[in-house]
Amino acid sequence: MVVLGLTVVVAVVLFAKWRDASNRGGQKPAEPFRIAGNLYYVGANDVTSFLLTGPEGHVLIDGGYPGTAPMIMESIAKLGFKITDVKVLLNSHAHFDHAGGLAELQKASGAELWVSEGDADVVAAGGAGDPFLGPFRFITYLPIFRYPAPRVDHRFKDGAKVRLGPIELTAHVTAGHTPGCTSWSFPVRDGDRELLVVHICSLTLPPALSFGEYPGIRADFERSFRTLRSLPADIWLASHAREFGRWRKFTERANARNPADPFIDRAGYLAYIDTAEMRYRKLIAERK
Repeated sequence: MVVLGLTVVVAVVLFAKWRDASNRGGQKPAEPFRIAGNLYYVGANDVTSFLLTGPEGHVLIDGGYPGTAPMIMESIAKLGFKITDVKVLLNSHAHFDHAGGLAELQKASGAELWVSEGDADVVAAGGAGDPFLGPFRFITYLPIFRYPAPRVDHRFKDGAKVRLGPIELTAHVTAGHTPGCTSWSFPVRDGDRELLVVHICSLTLPPALSFGEYPGIRADFERSFRTLRSLPADIWLASHAREFGRWRKFTERANARNPADPFIDRAGYLAYIDTAEMRYRKLIAERK
């Protein structure tokens, strides 16, 4: 009985630690900072979140994991802003690591959530029904793979505008990674210059592309590559910090003439798209 009792205690403790780790995805806090103008980084060390501030309220892009929502709120506070001043929540796509914290952030802020029509049902269901795994999508209905479901206030189509006072963002549905994967473009005023920012949703190839595609996934990727290349991005961001070189650009700020200069990187933006497209074409060729 003693051995059994100890085994149960150890199992409970280990499960709690595992659950906490999975809720955070191994993410650690990262130093929040201004990227340019009214645009700030408030995400974790790899899973990103971005804050756009304005006189009539703020816009927050992406909610991270369920367990990183407190990190995001702490980063917002550290920069001198209030979570209750966040009026708009935007989502790039419906996956656990980018939509998992939306419910808690929505509860803390009272903000309205905007999700594309292609991903809205999955987000509203806490991740259930995600076609990312193709024929194995039934796995997403298991409680262990679900995240707290937020309230989806607005569903939008490609080209939608989201406005909050002087802040205006344009939604570009760059599907493929998910059916409603949304990249956001918006201008920021940095001193005497206006910079166009593009937040790329994701161009990572889903398992569904390899086994049991959802209808139209190839056409989605082809359209997404064209769309992203057509955007005149000065600063580019992504759903994962490693993809756009957050740490390198953050450290280069110290020696830059203007702290925003390291983030002005159209060459890196195009290189990222080129690399993603090469991976896509290679997989398609192998499947043939």
